[in-house]
This record gives sequence, C-alpha cells and structure tokens, in this order.
Amino acid sequence: MATVAIREKLSPGAGAAPQVDTGKYVRYTPEQVEALERVYSECPKPSSLRRQQIIRECPILSNIETKQIKVWFQNRRCREKQRKESSRLQTVNRKLSAMNKLLMEENDRLQKQVSRLVYDNGYMRNQLHNPSVATTDTSCESVVTSGQHHQQQNPAVPHPPQRDANNPAGLLAIAEETLAEFMSKATGTAVNWVQMVGMKPGPDSIGIITVSHNCSGVAARACGLVSLEPTKVAEILKDRASWYRDCRRVDILHVIPTGNGGTIELIYMQTYSLTTLAAPRDFWTLRYTSGLDDGSLVICERSLTQSTGGPSGPNTPNFIRALVLPSGYLIRPCEGGGSMIYIVDHVDLDAWSVPEVLKPLYESPKILAQKMTVAAMRHIRQIAHESSGEIPYGGRQPAVLRTFSQRLSRGFNDAVSGFPDDGWSLLSSDGAEDITIAVNLSPNKLVGSYVSPSPFFSAVGGGIMCAKASMLLQNVPPALLVRFLREHRSEWADPGVDAYSAASLRASPYAVPGLRAGGFMGSQVILPLAHTLEHEEFLEVIRLEGHGFSHDEVLLSQDMFLLQLCSGVDENAPGACAQLVFAPIDESFADDAPLLPSGFRVIPLDGKTDVPSATRTLDLASALEVGSGGALRASSDASSACNMRSVLTIAFQFSFENHLRESVAAMARQYVRAVMASVQRVAMAIAPSCIGSQIEMKHPPGSPEALTLAKWIGRSYRVHTGAEIRWSDTEDVDSPLTLLWKHSDAILCCSLKAAPMLMFANSAGLDILETTLINIQDMLLEAVLSDEGREALFLELPKIMHQQGFAYLPGGMCKSGMGRQASYEQAVAWKVLGDDGAPHCLALMLVNWTFI
Repeated sequence: MATVAIREKLSPGAGAAPQVDTGKYVRYTPEQVEALERVYSECPKPSSLRRQQIIRECPILSNIETKQIKVWFQNRRCREKQRKESSRLQTVNRKLSAMNKLLMEENDRLQKQVSRLVYDNGYMRNQLHNPSVATTDTSCESVVTSGQHHQQQNPAVPHPPQRDANNPAGLLAIAEETLAEFMSKATGTAVNWVQMVGMKPGPDSIGIITVSHNCSGVAARACGLVSLEPTKVAEILKDRASWYRDCRRVDILHVIPTGNGGTIELIYMQTYSLTTLAAPRDFWTLRYTSGLDDGSLVICERSLTQSTGGPSGPNTPNFIRALVLPSGYLIRPCEGGGSMIYIVDHVDLDAWSVPEVLKPLYESPKILAQKMTVAAMRHIRQIAHESSGEIPYGGRQPAVLRTFSQRLSRGFNDAVSGFPDDGWSLLSSDGAEDITIAVNLSPNKLVGSYVSPSPFFSAVGGGIMCAKASMLLQNVPPALLVRFLREHRSEWADPGVDAYSAASLRASPYAVPGLRAGGFMGSQVILPLAHTLEHEEFLEVIRLEGHGFSHDEVLLSQDMFLLQLCSGVDENAPGACAQLVFAPIDESFADDAPLLPSGFRVIPLDGKTDVPSATRTLDLASALEVGSGGALRASSDASSACNMRSVLTIAFQFSFENHLRESVAAMARQYVRAVMASVQRVAMAIAPSCIGSQIEMKHPPGSPEALTLAKWIGRSYRVHTGAEIRWSDTEDVDSPLTLLWKHSDAILCCSLKAAPMLMFANSAGLDILETTLINIQDMLLEAVLSDEGREALFLELPKIMHQQGFAYLPGGMCKSGMGRQASYEQAVAWKVLGDDGAPHCLALMLVNWTFI
C-alpha cells in the first residue's frame, strides 16, 4: 500500500511527555487520514481514553502511537483555526475595499456639491455687488434665491397627455424619467444632502445616512454594504410591509413587463396614523424595476399625478393622499459577494393638513430617515446576519420572533388608527374629549386567520374595546421616558387591569376591576427573547409576579405574562420614535397565540434641530459636577432639553362581553386617564432641570437649601456621635453636598411628624428606593421599612430625640418603590439640627445594603 506525503511533526504541547522526539515525522495513508477526519468531525478534541479507543476501533491506525494521534488532532485544530481566521480577514478586507469604494464615490459627489455651492456663492456675490443686473436679469432668478436652480427637487417636466395602464409605452416613459431623477439623487447632487448626526460610516456600521436640506418635501438617503446578493436584497426591499412598520397594506394592481427585461407595477399603499390627532396617508405610485449595464439592479418609484400622467388610483375615505417624489433603491454587486445599496426616500406628506403643533412629524427628514430609510437598511442587515447563523435564538426560529414583533407593532397601529373596514366604530363620549373609546365586534377579522381562536374572541356577543389618547410632552427625551416606563411598570400600571387582560386568555371569566390608588404590585421579571443587530429593538417576555389583595382575588396571586416589544430607547438616535408595546400571553406561548397589544408611542416633534441629545441623568448627578465646567455642561444640557417637545400616543385594548360593555368602557376610560396622569408625573420627574421650570422641589439640585441640609446632616452626626461620617472614595471632594451624594451607604431624611414623610436621599438612597428626588417626597418612611425595622426605630426614638441624639439599629429589610426587597447590615439614626439648634429632620443611614 502506497503512503501519501502527509506528515505530522511531533511537538511538545500541553501535557506532552518530555521524552517525545520532537524531530520525528509520521506519514499517514489516505485511509488513515480519512478515518481521523471522520473522528474529528464528531469530536475535535478527544480525551486520552478516547484516543486509545480510536486506535482499538480502527485497525488501520494500529501502527500509530497515541501521542502521534494527539499531535495530529492538535495540528488539525490549528489548521482549522487558521482557516477560519484567514476567511474572516478576507471578509473584512472585502468589506473595507467595498467601503473604500463607497467612500470614494461619496467624496466625488461631495466635491461636485462643493463646486456647485462655490459657483452659487460667487454668483450671489456678483448679484449683490451689481444690483442693477439682479433687477434686470430674470433668467437666473432661481439661482439668486439660494441656488435653488441647481437643487430643484421637482424639475418641471412637460405635462404629457393623460396616460393609462393600457398604454405601456407611456408608462415606460414615466418610468425612465423616474429612473433618471432617482439616480441623480442617489449618486448625484440633485439634493443637498447633510450628514445625519450620530451616524458614522464603517465596515460594520449601518452605512452613510444623510438627510435633505432646503428641498421640497422631505428626503433621506442611506448607502451601505450587506452580505446578500442583489436579487435577494431587491426581494426584501420590495416587500415593504415586512420592514416598514407604518405600512398597513400594499396592493399591486397592475404588473406590466417591459421590453428591457424590467417590470412596471402600479401600487396602492396605505399607512397608519402616527397619532390619534391626524389622519392616515395613502399613496398611488408607479414602481419600476430594471437592470443596468454594470449589473446593478434599480427599483425606483414615484407618485402618479395629473402632472406626471398615468391612470388615477383608488380614492379611500378618511385617507389623505401623500406623494412619493422620485425615490428607490440602487443595488450593486460587490466583488467576492454581497451588495452595495443606495436607498433614497423622498416624500411630500401634506403637512398643511395637520394641526400646526404636529407639522414637525411630517416635515422632519430625520423622522423619515428613522422610520423608512434606516429601517430598510437595518432589516436587510438583520436578515443577512441571521442567514450567517451567528445569532442564538433559544429554540425559536428568527422568522417566528420577527413575526411576533410585527404582530405586536401592527396590532398597536390598528388600535391607534381604528379603521372602519377593520370593524372599529366609536362609542359615545362621556362629555370629556380627552379619551377616545372604540369597539370592534369582529375581532377575528382584526387579528387575522393565521392565529388560533381565543376564549374572548369566540365568546358570544363579545368584542374588543380600545381606549386611546394623545398628548404633548415638554422637555423629556422620548427614549428616556419609554425606558423608564419599561423598567418601572409599577409607576403607572394597575395590577387589577393587568389581571383582567390576562383573564381573557383563560376559560374562566374575571370581573371588571375597579382601579386602586395604591395596591402592591409584585415585581416584574424581564426575560429577553431576541434583539436586533444594533439593539435598537428587543422582544421580551415580562413575568408579573402575582400578589392577591384579598381572598376573593385569587387570580391576582397567579403570575401573569406579557409579550413586550421595546424600540427607540437610544437617546443619540435623532428623530427616532420610542415605543413600548405589550400584550398578555399564557404560559404556553404558542407561535399562533392571539395578541391584543397595548402600549405607548413617543415621537419627537422638534425634528428640524440638528443638536444631538446629550447624556442626561434622572437625579442630582449633573448638579454635583462642581466647578465652572460642570455648571456650564449642566446649563447647556438643560437649555437644549427645555426646547424639546414630543407627542405621546397611548392605546389600551380590552376584551369584553356585550352585557359588560358599559362597565368595561368606564374602566378603560378611567384607567387611561390614570395612566396619562402617571406618565405626566413621571415625565416631570425625569425631565432635565430647566431655567424657569415650574417643577417645585423642596431641595432642587445644587440649591442653597440642599447644600445647607448636607452641612446640617454632617455636623449633627459629628455632634451626636463624636465622629465624622466615613466618606469612602471622596476624600478629594470639598463640597458637603457632593460628599453626601456620593456616599456608598443609603442616607435618607424624613420629617418629624406623626407619619414621617421622606424628604431627601442621596444617590444610594434613591437607588435602594428605586425612585427620584421628586417622587421620594410622596413616600412614607413606614412604607419603606419592614415591621421589625419600624419597631426598632420607634423604640429608640425617645433616646434619639431627647437624650443622646442618635442610635445604632440592627440590620433588617426595607422595600423599594417598585416593591423589591433589600437588606442592610446595620442602620444609624440621628437627629439633624438646624443652625438655631432646633430639630429639623431625622436622618437614617442604611449600611452595606443590597437587593435580595
């Protein structure tokens, strides 16, 4: 039998015996290599016993020593690692080469734009120095007005005779015009593109994101790289309903093949309402798909109007017709695989038809970029990443999880818009117009036929009720508010209402609850399911640990589960819509489970400002940056935050039986009003401090009162105990307020009343209470301490107030504002004296605390 020149040099490795001959080579026959490869595919790193077993089971390997087998596997793993690293580096190199090409093209485009602006600037200087020329020469009027001649977004085209779907030649002419105008925006200078703040290009970034400046309508553009072939990218982008969350329906009414191998499609699309305060939009467009000579694919689109020609589209009541100006996708193949994508979205959303305060929603190119352009690019990158098999999903397929996200988002949009053709109708109001109540008596039509029936859907005479409202918010970033609502559900939710919603998934009915002003809610546990590539959206299951209020409320003692979708919680994403949507589910969590989504959506209204959001805090931290630099930063952050406005939309859905309709309507109306009040309170509490703010606090951050209180606390401790408070890790700080704030132990202050109210806490104190400086003033000390802790404090209170002024208390338990339990090793209580020596408040230090 001939041997093959495959040799393994024995080398001492981990655990190798010192007597091995490192210069010895071993020759393997093809049959031996094949046998070893089979074992390697099953077990790349066999143990010593396994290697001996291999030799026994494979007679062909009987002439090879165990140590030689070990070296073969070591070298085989090394070659595999080198191969993977080489493949990875080649992939990175291809990405960098493609990105370099993309940046060079972008640089060329910017140079052309600079040249044009220089020309416009020179021309305008000439006009200013020669006013007589400016008044007599009307041929360059568009150039004089800020160079609009060169950046005209809707170039005037001859009005062709009316063309219809029966004239393919006429539609092809419109399609070719659309293609030319789209290409001038994608790769040319037809639009004055401005880099979007916070979007940086790179091999692993989403790409280059730009928005329009001074053009008709609003436009956004993205260009980037994905590891999918052009045909697959085109297929994904054309399926707009799969990635554009505001898309309600897309109907392709006509498909016409063209002589050049392309297709023309006439499309009618409806979108959802952004809020309850404005009507939804619809579009009637021509979409043209064609290939270019360089192998690229182009998908371009524009609205068909009287000026463009073409057939008239459907007219649907209650929709406002918006326009798609020449837009589309340019998809170029990359060397070595993958695609380079250019996306342009250019629309006119008829902002004049909405209330003045809501116009920024329809005039902001940044909102358009986040909702359409960036969303399309992220969806493609997500699918490419999923196709690579690099994302673990805990047993569920990515497509299933993506379907859950789409169903949650779509169900919430259906509730906000309440379209009559989905079965929605309005109930009469109770006289106040802040809450809209709508009912749907055809719920199976709403949720679709692809889900299994649920007890409340099949109930005789039942349906779905939605209570919804929109309101304006001032000075609170949308991402910050939604993040707080997600993490602090007990601040706004009612456990009885949650239990009523959860009961709809069970066979047993549950009575319509009355709202509770302050019931104890069990803690919530967030169980992550999946997140997108850039963590801008995540799907999770929320387990609400049940706690019954009485014997009759057995249902509340059961755990409840919510499927929740959270998105837009990155404060640095300009124009991003923040959303929190959830729906009750049962323990089985079936793929076809019916969902009844409720939730919140917050959209920024000041989309035209280009100032990036600064990092903000929920507490005193910014005020504790001593020195002029900290003061300037706090002032700058506050001034930018004070100009922030957003619109909040709330929608809650409930099942009902016909005989309980009025009771459920009253409960839903009352509950949404209570939630709105809670959200307003939360928004005021977490909003960055502003000059002239009307929010009243007993001790505003950095105020003289807070500084005085900090001095009194430290001085009183020293007077009563004869020792200083041990300020850990803050020896270099001079301010008493900073020392107090940064202390690692929780320090709480409460009033000297029969029912002591908390009035102040340091950073650790706010952490253990899971609250803010505003909300702490509504908390009773009795509600925080356990029974044993309260008893120990009250026993020592006479000694503290009338004798030695302080007392050491044993360790114990306390409860946060969210109901979480925390323990502490020891407590110190002392009387805080003012400058006049009179008692001011009681201070309590919880030493070495931790959540259980």
